[in-house]
Amino acid sequence: MNQSLDIMTAVGAAAAIRDGTMTVEDFARGCLQRMAAREDVLKAWAYVDPAAVLRQARELDKTPSLGALHGLPIGIKDIIDTRDMPTCHNSPIYVGNRPSGDAPLVETLRAAGALIIGKTETTEFAAAGRDPSTRNPFDPTRTSGGSSAGSAAAVGDGQIPLSIGTQTGGSTIRPASFCGVHAMKPSWGTISREGVKVYSLTLDTIGLYGRSIADLDLLAEVFGIGEKQQIPASVSGLRLAFCRSPEWEATEPPMREAFARAEDILRNAGAHVSTLDLPEPFNGLPAAHKTILFREGRTAFLNLYRAHHEILHEDFRHRVENRDGFTDQMLVAAYDLAAHCRTRFDSIAAEYDAVLTPSAPGEAPKGSGAGNPALNHMWTLLHAPCINVPGLKSAAGLPLGITVTGSRYADRQLLAVASAIDQAIAAAI
Repeated sequence: MNQSLDIMTAVGAAAAIRDGTMTVEDFARGCLQRMAAREDVLKAWAYVDPAAVLRQARELDKTPSLGALHGLPIGIKDIIDTRDMPTCHNSPIYVGNRPSGDAPLVETLRAAGALIIGKTETTEFAAAGRDPSTRNPFDPTRTSGGSSAGSAAAVGDGQIPLSIGTQTGGSTIRPASFCGVHAMKPSWGTISREGVKVYSLTLDTIGLYGRSIADLDLLAEVFGIGEKQQIPASVSGLRLAFCRSPEWEATEPPMREAFARAEDILRNAGAHVSTLDLPEPFNGLPAAHKTILFREGRTAFLNLYRAHHEILHEDFRHRVENRDGFTDQMLVAAYDLAAHCRTRFDSIAAEYDAVLTPSAPGEAPKGSGAGNPALNHMWTLLHAPCINVPGLKSAAGLPLGITVTGSRYADRQLLAVASAIDQAIAAAI
């Protein structure tokens, strides 16, 4: 694949397709070549039909522009229904499963002209159970993270410009940190979850991956999330709060060093940097997240427990049987604490242009596991938008991401601020 296509952003590719300097077929063919060359090592894909992709690409070349994503290849996490591809959830229960229609989010992408290039690997049901086979593009002995393993790795490896994941704990932001990818977990409820395997109604959120902040903003525009904002000329004058969060003890030395370096970079670039210590009630959010996750997971997997007990992974039997003993009173208390902290965090975050926090405990760990999601749980439960800004690396050359977050439904404002932060970090490294 031509090196320029490996790094071409979705925004840049869309412009090239519009002005006729590149065809949809050329771009798709380049992506497929990169995918084929790397699949034995990376294993990012659950399903791809190259012949079908090229047929669709040729049709898009003959069609007047359908919208902002016309001709752009995009990968879809394999817990999201697609009418022309299997949706197998990385589960033996759903081998060969063919949905009758697209999930609404996929239908929205197609209506904007996107070329659905394939289904990306996932942790089983994006929850637990079987690990994906996907490896890290920077070091194949390490994980790409979970559960959106293939979605993060395929973009991080230069195979495709855009992909879709999900997040219930840290399944979009943590893999983005491990794979050095720009990613966004939008505010809860901003993208339809119909046609997506449910784990937790309170927590499940669609995630977005791209090669730049502008790519994420393009997807946000297609999904009707907020209104486009002007990007600050620089970070100079921005009010940025660095928040260690209640799970700071889970961070490892490489992330602590990267977090401190990001603070120095942004302060030296003129930002007004301060430390944010959240009020005491926020310390209870990690436990509240687990209570809600397991109790709602019990509901989500009850049907499979009853109908497919013998082949359902032990992790899901654990949830359905409530072996941890989460009571109704614990669940109500978790819901109430989350509701209290959401409104409180909105007020706190409104005092800043953005709040920054680590995207993962550290480097991608060895093996195939999802990695520790502790640094993400609280922000998912708060329903806050989260944007992974890559660029920083450990001494070993492995990616370390910083999360930019803020008030609920401030997604497009945060994307604009994240763009300025991204540029400042890129200029300093």
